[in-house]
Amino acid sequence: MTELATRAQAFGLVAEGVATGLSAPWRLYLARGCRYLSISVGDRTEWDAWRTHLGCPEVSVRVYDAGGEIRRSSVAEVVLDGCRISVELVEEVSTDDLDRLLVAEPTPTEPEER
Repeated sequence: MTELATRAQAFGLVAEGVATGLSAPWRLYLARGCRYLSISVGDRTEWDAWRTHLGCPEVSVRVYDAGGEIRRSSVAEVVLDGCRISVELVEEVSTDDLDRLLVAEPTPTEPEER
């Protein structure tokens, strides 16, 4: 694929990822003119897999209050052939787990078995 000039090419990029074994995103948004594609995934493992597949080096994390629930939004973006592609994960977190709010990549809560 040399250019993301059409909707079919943008969706083809996502289909290619799913064909390689990635979980299908739960939401896709393709802006008019195909200059912005947003992929929303369900958990951190899917987010990391899509980030790796697309080569997204840029990451931002935002924590916010959504009507009494605290949410953490992690976004990774890359520009391919003039099309900005973002992979987003929104997680609900609680105040009991404050470390998770600020750490870019949370550590497992249970120790690994050896």
